[in-house]
Amino acid sequence: MDNQKKTYYITVGTGEISQLKSVSEWNYKIEATDEEITKLREYFDQNYSSDWQGFFRAHVPYLQYHYDRQNDGYDETMIRIYDMLYKLGDDETKDHIAQMGILSRNQPNE
Repeated sequence: MDNQKKTYYITVGTGEISQLKSVSEWNYKIEATDEEITKLREYFDQNYSSDWQGFFRAHVPYLQYHYDRQNDGYDETMIRIYDMLYKLGDDETKDHIAQMGILSRNQPNE
């Protein structure tokens, strides 16, 4: 694979990764190698699968959210996604993720 970094535009909600800025409304701009993009795609695919499992689980009314492995897996993968976006992102991406406070090491000082 090519180790040269390229610019990508990421839409977290849909799991979209594009090299074209104008394709959709994107959330984050990153610089990544092909290998890094493959890993990010794997994380998005994991969340897609967990989301479907959670959909089917949601039809079991007595199971609460905090006792649900699919939701735990989804949450853990989201943290991995945001961690990767933070590491690969431009200054605006890093600032936005830091302001979100999703990654404990990136929480702004109050």
